[in-house]
Amino acid sequence: MLHAMLLHLPPTTLRFLLPNYFFEGTKWALVGMAAELIFRLSLAAIVILRKGSRPPVATAWVLIVITFPLLGIIAYLLVGESKLGTRRRKSHKIILDLFNKSRYHKHDDPRALAIALDPIDQQIADIAQRASHSPATSGNLTTLFGDSQKSVDQLITDIKKATKNIHCTTYIWLDDRIGEAIGNALIEACTRGVTCRILVDGQGSRAFLKSALCRSMRERGVQVVAALPTHFLRALFHRIDVRNHRKIIVIDCEIGWMGSMNIAAPEFALQPRFAPWVDCMVRIEGPVVRELQLIFAEDWYLDTNETIAKVLEFMPTFHTAGLPVQIMASGPNYDNDAVRSLLIAAIQVARKEIVLTTPYFVPDSDMFSSLCVAAERGVIVHLVVPRRNNSRIVALASRGRYSAMLASGIQIHEFTKGLLHSKTVTVDSLFSIITSSNLDRRSFEINFEVSAIMYEDSFAREVRALQQTYMTNSVDVTTASWGPQSIRQRLAQNVAALVSPLI
Repeated sequence: MLHAMLLHLPPTTLRFLLPNYFFEGTKWALVGMAAELIFRLSLAAIVILRKGSRPPVATAWVLIVITFPLLGIIAYLLVGESKLGTRRRKSHKIILDLFNKSRYHKHDDPRALAIALDPIDQQIADIAQRASHSPATSGNLTTLFGDSQKSVDQLITDIKKATKNIHCTTYIWLDDRIGEAIGNALIEACTRGVTCRILVDGQGSRAFLKSALCRSMRERGVQVVAALPTHFLRALFHRIDVRNHRKIIVIDCEIGWMGSMNIAAPEFALQPRFAPWVDCMVRIEGPVVRELQLIFAEDWYLDTNETIAKVLEFMPTFHTAGLPVQIMASGPNYDNDAVRSLLIAAIQVARKEIVLTTPYFVPDSDMFSSLCVAAERGVIVHLVVPRRNNSRIVALASRGRYSAMLASGIQIHEFTKGLLHSKTVTVDSLFSIITSSNLDRRSFEINFEVSAIMYEDSFAREVRALQQTYMTNSVDVTTASWGPQSIRQRLAQNVAALVSPLI
């Protein structure tokens, strides 16, 4: 009753009856509300200005900073920008001045670059070269490894034969039976006078950097360096989750290895319940190995300020029976659309079949649409992912797309024999891509990655045969088996899809 009476009294009477602090408090409350609204809108404007070219990413961040303004802006400052920091940006400019020269992409044997790709392959090669300046190079011998133990056995054999230098970049190095075996092989190589430089990601290999194995390797002459080291103060100046996710090994600039396998046993002690990790590596001999050496030299300089350009003077052997291969580096200091552009182009040129295997499938809208359109125009599209994923949110975001993919005719296979970590693409069994990159925004825009494109149908058929083993050991997801999802499942999947642009 009293409340109703007060509402009908004029303001002058209310001011007489009620204390001044009531009106002062109301005024400051309104000021605070207006300031908070302006702050939220300002944050949203900043995000739109910075991320407007990626509408799904901008929408997700705007939602976060408006809903949680303080926590949202802290999160945006920490992980919203794909930035390396001022010092690293300056270092990279120096790196480009040092290494981005035509002489590092040439070979003494003119046959290395004198290749005639067919029109479709040439389109793919042009995209890759535009991104990282590395041309397709002929005269390369390639060996595909779909068995991690066989990869390690051959790698250790190669290390034992090294005479000059061994260079390795890896995201994860574990102090397990594989990590120890390769570490001991490197120690033994050092005793023979071989220079061993090892670059491990500061976050992915954090435990290894503190291990007895790492200490022993360093004491015995192996140069182990943390790539992109992380600590709290760095978060004030650059994004702390920019990672070096590459897997590269170069031996005497004659033999190169790259693919998806970390220096870790398949049983993967960090997350054994998802094991075994199933990986794919390719061993290369030939002119293109110098492109892998060049990427390592750039990475090494970025984290040590030491130039090892002298090793690039060595020319790998040209093999007459070899095939054309192209190496493409990508990352926050390259063309950030490199991997995305490469994969979308591969999808668009497919005429009969495209097969993609990846552990983490969170594509942006352009890639997702390209896959659906390819299936709708009659291309057989196979997607192979793990049935049990070590990332709950990725699994939810991926499965949130299943209904639309199945409706378009995409064939989905969930691998059941461990965590499928192999990242491969084959197009019409004519060319293939082996990469360290996952099919997600992190790999496309944030991480340092490396990809190899093989322009040879015989090698593509080998990769396709390996992909077939993955599909054979998978459960096929069909419209009938997937069925209608419960409200709870749809809600979880849609929430994951909402934040998927940030994953």
